[in-house]
Amino acid sequence: MQSSEEPADELVDAVMTASRALLAVVVRSLAAVDEDVTLPQYRALVVLAQRGRMRPAELATALAVTPPTCTRMCGRLETKGLVVRERPADDRRAVDVSLSEAGRDLVEDVSRRRRDELRTLLADVPPARRAAVVEGLRSLADAAGEVPEPEWALGRVTP
Repeated sequence: MQSSEEPADELVDAVMTASRALLAVVVRSLAAVDEDVTLPQYRALVVLAQRGRMRPAELATALAVTPPTCTRMCGRLETKGLVVRERPADDRRAVDVSLSEAGRDLVEDVSRRRRDELRTLLADVPPARRAAVVEGLRSLADAAGEVPEPEWALGRVTP
């Protein structure tokens, strides 16, 4: 018997199906730009776009990867010109990572492409069901700790 705390398989299956569709949008949007960026690297760029300059250990935590994995990823992104690693003046042993102008441009370009494709997909959702889609997706995003899109897009995000 299913407890009221545990989501039904039907809900899990629906989210799994929707996540495949959304991932496909991200993959197509990322593939459309001329950069050779993996999905994990793109996620790191998005986190930096959301939160701004941060220490690699903080970024590793946000990405749920180990610090050495994050350090290697940041090195690759720096080589591609998408992030900047700098030593803060107040602590020469520390390193901060932030988006470069090219990194910010890439995130903005991919985000614009995603929005365009999502508008096309969502046009097929019957108008009477759109409010339910909004409510369900906001609940899922809240549960995942994601920053609401309007706040992220306007740079109102604080770490």
